[in-house]
Amino acid sequence: MFTGIVEELGQVTAVETLDDACRFRLRGPVVTDGARHGDSIAVNGVCLTVVEHEGDEFTADVMAETLRRSSLGALAVGSRVNLERPTAVGDRLGGHIVQGHVDGTGEILDRTPSEHWEIVKISLPADLSRYVVEKGSITVDGISLTVVDAGRDHFTVSLIPTTLALTTLGIKKPGDPVNLEVDVIAKYVERMLGDRVTDEGGSR
Repeated sequence: MFTGIVEELGQVTAVETLDDACRFRLRGPVVTDGARHGDSIAVNGVCLTVVEHEGDEFTADVMAETLRRSSLGALAVGSRVNLERPTAVGDRLGGHIVQGHVDGTGEILDRTPSEHWEIVKISLPADLSRYVVEKGSITVDGISLTVVDAGRDHFTVSLIPTTLALTTLGIKKPGDPVNLEVDVIAKYVERMLGDRVTDEGGSR
């Protein structure tokens, strides 16, 4: 489990394309400190498993399903990525509950700069819009953010200077894809209420 608090801005150093997967080598001095084979590291919000670790770099395999559902397939050598290690039991939950299981991708639609923050508008797939509410939580490229405005096909977030300086959202441009993970609690609530409605309907 992650919290959506990005620890560092890493970089892709190698990409190996396989028949139905990709192997990435990524540099991240912070997240590789003490890393071991089998550990989890979130890369742009996608939970990946450390295959090899040497110095300040690690490799991770990405299967076809992950490439299909996320924007990792668009990464190339030199791409910057958000990196986060799993939260440890007893640590503060600085963001919100993040699984590293991407629900879909959006696209940067617009950026409106201000003196002390920036409003970013992001497209929202139709099947995810019901989980996104004003002042609710959403994960964008692994970053825990608060929704400012929730539309039927888009939402906006307000980014502080720290987020702009230390994450990929500081360098993404209109048209760039981003990984989206909605609040898992919303999905569980929907499932439980849906089963209840079905059960009640069937008993009448």
